[in-house]
Amino acid sequence: MTHVIRRSLTTKSLKKLTIGLIPADGIGREVIPAAQQILEALPTGADNPSFNFIYIDAGFEYFQKHGTALPEKTLDILKNECNGALFGAVSSPSHKVAGYSSPIVALRKHLDLYANVRPVKSVISDKDPSQKPVDILIVRENTECLYVKQERQLIDESTGLKVAWADRKISEYASKRCGKMAFEMALGRDKLRQSVPLEQRIWKSKPKVTIIHKSNVLSITDGLWRESVRSVKENEHKYDGVDMDEQIVDSMVYRLFREPQAFDVVVAPNLYGDIISDGAAALVGSLGVVPGANVGDNFVIGEPVHGSAPDIAGQNKANPIAAIRSAGLLLEHMGYSEQASKIYNAVDSVMRKGNILTPDLGGSSTTQQVTDAILKAL
Repeated sequence: MTHVIRRSLTTKSLKKLTIGLIPADGIGREVIPAAQQILEALPTGADNPSFNFIYIDAGFEYFQKHGTALPEKTLDILKNECNGALFGAVSSPSHKVAGYSSPIVALRKHLDLYANVRPVKSVISDKDPSQKPVDILIVRENTECLYVKQERQLIDESTGLKVAWADRKISEYASKRCGKMAFEMALGRDKLRQSVPLEQRIWKSKPKVTIIHKSNVLSITDGLWRESVRSVKENEHKYDGVDMDEQIVDSMVYRLFREPQAFDVVVAPNLYGDIISDGAAALVGSLGVVPGANVGDNFVIGEPVHGSAPDIAGQNKANPIAAIRSAGLLLEHMGYSEQASKIYNAVDSVMRKGNILTPDLGGSSTTQQVTDAILKAL
C-alpha cells in the first residue's frame, strides 16, 4: 500500500525524469547510490519513466573545503535541470561554526518546501510477530519555528554572565498551508485504505488529523499554530469526513509510545515534528528505515530521516532502506504511485523475511547486500 501524500506534482506525463542526487555527508554517500540502483531497476516503457541522474554538491564536508555548504551551482541545477531530488544526510556540528548553516534547511527555504512528510509504518517480521502495529503519517511544518535560526548572545549586566536568545516564528500563512496538506493526506490515505479489507488495516476508523502544540504555555505562538490549523477544517466542507483532535506535545510523546495505534495523521510545528518523527522511528526498528520528503507546490526532495552517522560511514553498514523508501516517496509525489508501490512492496518483503538486515535492525548484512535483496524482490 502506498503512503499517498497529496496531489502529485505536474510530472506524471514525463517519460524521462532528471533526479538531482545530493549525497552530502557521511553515510549519505552510501545510501543515495543504493536508492539510485533501485530507481534504475524499475521497469521502463509504457507509463513508466526512465531516469537521468545528476550528482550535485552540498554539506558540511563541502563547506570545510570550499567555505559554503550550499553552492549556487547546486541551486541552479535543481531549479533549472531537475524534476526532483534525493538528499542523503548532513553533518551539522553541534557547536557554532562561523559561516556555516545547514544546507538542507537552506534548500527547504530556497525551494519553498514547506512541509516535511514522514510516514512511520511497521512491517511485522515473520521472526517477531509481537511488534506493535504502527501506521502514522507525520507532517512537519518545514520553514519556521526555531529553525529560522535567529539567535543572539548577550552579557547580562546584572550578573556579568552570558545569556542566549532565540526568536521563534509562527505565521498564519505557513500554519494554514501545512495544515491543509495534512488534511489532504488524511483524505488520500483513507481512499487507499478502502481497497484493503478492514481486518488488515492498522487504522480502522475515520481519517483523523491530530494537531500537536504547547499552547498551554506558548499561548501566542503555539496558540496561533493551533487556531490556524483548526481553521482549515472549520472553513472547508471537503474535510467534514476527517476527524480532528489535539495533543499537547509532551503528552503526545507519552501516547506515541504507549498507544501508537491512536494516531493517523499528525501535524506539528517544525521542532516538535522533528523530535516526534525521530522518536517514532524507535517504534519500527530504526531511524534507518524511516523515509521523508520535503514537499512544496512545485518541487520535492526525498530525504531519509536519519543523520550522517559518522561512526559507521564508509563501512558498508548503513541501512539503505530509509533512502530507498524516500525514493519511493519522491516518485509518489511526482505522480508515479504504481512505481512507488513496487519499491515499498519490495522493501516490505525483505523486512518481513528478516534474513537480510543491517546491524541497526539486529542483522549482519551490508548496505549492498540489503540493496541487492530489495533489487531481487523487485
